[in-house]
Amino acid sequence: MFARLTAAALALFTLALPAQAGEVTVFAAASMKTALDEVAKSWEEKTGDSAHISYAGSGALARQIAAGAPADIYISANPGWMETVARTGRVQAQEDLLANRLVLIAHDPQASQVTIGPDLDLEALLKGGKLAMSLVNSVPAGQYGKAALAHYGLWDAIAPDVAQADNVRATLAMVALGAAPYGITYATDAVAEPRVHVVATFPDDSHPPIRYPAARLTDTEAAQSFYEALTSPAAAKIFEAQGFHTLK
Repeated sequence: MFARLTAAALALFTLALPAQAGEVTVFAAASMKTALDEVAKSWEEKTGDSAHISYAGSGALARQIAAGAPADIYISANPGWMETVARTGRVQAQEDLLANRLVLIAHDPQASQVTIGPDLDLEALLKGGKLAMSLVNSVPAGQYGKAALAHYGLWDAIAPDVAQADNVRATLAMVALGAAPYGITYATDAVAEPRVHVVATFPDDSHPPIRYPAARLTDTEAAQSFYEALTSPAAAKIFEAQGFHTLK
């Protein structure tokens, strides 16, 4: 009798316990920080779950995932790095989430607008300073920027004057702090930093399309919930307010 009562009491006690909050680990391109932080905060408030987000260059994150890093969600600023992750066999769902544009930014708020083209004299524009860019061989913003400059025949001449940073937010900071007079970032980064001034937007046909694919790498309830939240109308509103173009 006592055993039956004890079992019944334990069952009732178990039912009375609150559900354990879920957790999701997200690896995301650094350029997403301002918008994704807001999306994650809204999701946490709605679900009671927690999102832990690691921001860095897409290539660095892809290599970490390929080496076994325990990520649930990966959002890249370049489809090529998503292919690297896909080859691990961990991708369970994937779709193109956002689009972006590439811009030339200046530290000086009085800097004049310029036209991007083969006649642009970047060396004269820099006046002995550096052009801040993300790592041109591994970080998408740097790869797109190098491709755009090469498209107009400007890369070889300006390459010695380029200061490379680990990710696009570090590039943004160089210009915001005045360490470099000009830099190349995404349009969304310029929106997030009031201390920089956009002086030109690169034509879309000067570089490969800037797409942000998102992938779900695990099937936990929290991972599925967060992945679905990324394409919700509420998330789209946040992304678009930061200058992204939603693709869903």
